[in-house]
Amino acid sequence: MADLLTHDPLRWAYACALLLGYALLCAAIYRQQRRARQQAAAQAAQLASSTGHPILLAYASQTGQAQSLAEHCAQQLHAAGWAVALQPLNRTTPEQLQAATHAVFIASTYGEGDAPDNAALFQRQCMGQVLPLAQLRYSLLALGDSQYTQFCGFGRALDAWLQAQQAQPLHARIDVDQAQDSSAALADWQAQLATALQLQSSSNALPTAPSPSTWTLAARQHLNPGSQGGAVYHLELQAASAEAQATIWQAGDLVDLAPPQEPQLPRSYSIASIPQDGRLHLLVRQTQRSDGTPGLASHWLTQELALGQQLPLLLRAHSGFRLEDNARRPLILIGNGTGLAGLRAHLRARQVLGQHANWLIAGERQAAHDQLYGSELQSWVRSGHLQRLDWAFSRDGVQRTYVQDLLHQHAPLLRQWVLRDGAALYVCGSLHGMAQGVDEALRSILGSAQVDALLQQGRYRRDVY
Repeated sequence: MADLLTHDPLRWAYACALLLGYALLCAAIYRQQRRARQQAAAQAAQLASSTGHPILLAYASQTGQAQSLAEHCAQQLHAAGWAVALQPLNRTTPEQLQAATHAVFIASTYGEGDAPDNAALFQRQCMGQVLPLAQLRYSLLALGDSQYTQFCGFGRALDAWLQAQQAQPLHARIDVDQAQDSSAALADWQAQLATALQLQSSSNALPTAPSPSTWTLAARQHLNPGSQGGAVYHLELQAASAEAQATIWQAGDLVDLAPPQEPQLPRSYSIASIPQDGRLHLLVRQTQRSDGTPGLASHWLTQELALGQQLPLLLRAHSGFRLEDNARRPLILIGNGTGLAGLRAHLRARQVLGQHANWLIAGERQAAHDQLYGSELQSWVRSGHLQRLDWAFSRDGVQRTYVQDLLHQHAPLLRQWVLRDGAALYVCGSLHGMAQGVDEALRSILGSAQVDALLQQGRYRRDVY
């Protein structure tokens, strides 16, 4: 008690300086988020402010690539005199489609033919009905990965539905394989769109690919020795170039990297830290291919890459999984395995903001070996930063328990957090199994209409793979 009531002026000055620094940091983050919202609103107003023909530009994007292309295309169309309505497909209504004469659709496919989250409502609600769209002329760019069976599945389904409604394509649909060099396909789409809309075609209109920055592996720690599953490692990367040192990211963002054996096929990882940590953190599980050989990227990161060795990284904004307007809401964070990475970044960001209404529901195999970041999470429970921490260990006990089972067990509390307190839901981890089970549980507990409303409001966000 004497220490707490100290009259030492140096201690008081140090404590006040810490509090002032913390307050200034919180204020800076709040101003940054408010400025981003204001800039987005100003950009939308600018794009729509033209006396030229109106054009609808709608995108379906899970990790931000289709959205980035759409934003660049919107700038080019506006510069050419079009009044552009830029928006995700979920915000596109039947009435808007029937009123439009021209539209550009940029549609990614997620998983095995699925619509991205910001297009799932459109797929269920609009594409499930018949609309007379004979007046609509459209361009469609489909993004996909040929490693999946349903390559560009959602883009193809959207194209088929539009034509079934008698909408007229401005040119044949163009499919982009993101597992290959996509520059030729994008250039083809740009040229065909320019011809169809009588724009001046130019290679300068193509989005410029961002350049990677150089980082150094500064630390690596095995987090789950003795686990029945693949070894999981915590990696810390230190900026090693001026470009890297100037890089700013937000909780929820991604990083792309490629092992030297396959430099043309980058892998994406959720970032597990925030810039205030001073280093970029990754959470990587060693994987195996179907033939039993180790996954190239995970094995390289966890075994072959030496401490002190440099590697190129490409940081990528993931607007669909950022906090944005949810920064000051209560958060329910749900994930399994290394999906904890993105959720940990959000918890660290919330700590900086002084937002402690957080509930984490995490899934792994065994309590004895697989409590990833367990000490840190328990310290947050003790400090009150985590109001609830619930683990689902699927290999403990007779009956297997998964995160979706915990949602059912705590259904009354879940409804209270979401319906009464206005909480947002963030899901990170495996698409098939966990994410699908969580979505089904949420719809059972809250009702499908409420879950769809959360999607529409941006209060239900997923980073799943």
